Amino acid sequence: MYVCSCFGVTEADVREHAAAGACTPRQIATRCGAGTDCGSCVRRIQGLLGRGACPRREAAADARTTAATAAPAPALAEAPA
Repeated sequence: MYVCSCFGVTEADVREHAAAGACTPRQIATRCGAGTDCGSCVRRIQGLLGRGACPRREAAADARTTAATAAPAPALAEAPA
């Protein structure tokens, strides 16, 4: 099924670009042009990408969680006055 009529981009095309690392509608647009003309397909692209559909996004979220739960850094000693 076509997602972007302006550029003839299908759902399969979007999924293929997502599997190759395009995690946002903007990244999809960069790869195939979808969403850059009339813009009516952007929400459909967002739906296809879904939340957490991108391995890089999941890795970034894991890194943030790990950093947030890590022990706080030791306080820096103040310089003598």
